[in-house]
Amino acid sequence: MTREAYSFVRTFPPEPARELRVDRHYLLCASAGALRLAAEGQAWLLPPARAALIEAGRPIQVSIPQPVTTASALFDTGFTPAPPAPLTVFDLSPLARALLTECGAWGQSDAPLPAYGRTLFAALAAVTWRLAERPSPVVVPSGRSPELRQALRITEERLDGEVRFEDVADDVGLTPRSLARRFEDETGMTWRAVLRRMRVLRAIEELAAGDTPVTKVAFSVGYGSLSAFNAAFRELTGRTPTEYRASFRP
Repeated sequence: MTREAYSFVRTFPPEPARELRVDRHYLLCASAGALRLAAEGQAWLLPPARAALIEAGRPIQVSIPQPVTTASALFDTGFTPAPPAPLTVFDLSPLARALLTECGAWGQSDAPLPAYGRTLFAALAAVTWRLAERPSPVVVPSGRSPELRQALRITEERLDGEVRFEDVADDVGLTPRSLARRFEDETGMTWRAVLRRMRVLRAIEELAAGDTPVTKVAFSVGYGSLSAFNAAFRELTGRTPTEYRASFRP
């Protein structure tokens, strides 16, 4: 019988989206690189500063835009209570990261956990379950209708340059007014609010990938000034890009 909680550390090459479903509660993290998750009409990015807590049996779509190393923990449903929500993405605290690192000593095995290991995994669950009660707001919708999904895809493809709402509407065969209504009905947000979140998510991905200067990251995601980029980034994450990048590092 596999132990009631264990750590999973592995490096993956870039991969297209695929479904992930496990029979345990899954604390999914990236220790290097970034993962993209999608479920229930929403999408998230998972750099090392963030984690996803996924309820056992819950299907999600996972893609890997760049090489990534995961450092995750899986909990038997009898070892911990159900997570606060079926899927939650949140920022990891220093304590959570330290516990996750310490739990890395116990991988999948038929041998039972020692008392110390059980205590560590129980502490990791307690800390991350509480963090999951405060989900991250940096999430973008994936859309229900084909037109909106296409509009979102076109918008994301043009983040590095000037992207105009009227052009996106024309490309999907809708009037700007009709597309604006689709955004409001299907996402509860305006196109411009979605665009801002996409730019911040792309910036987080680039910040996690290496040491590219923040100014260059700002320009690469469509911002013409560093101050505007910093303001949008802080509004969504609560930190400046420099502070957010620092949170990735040990």
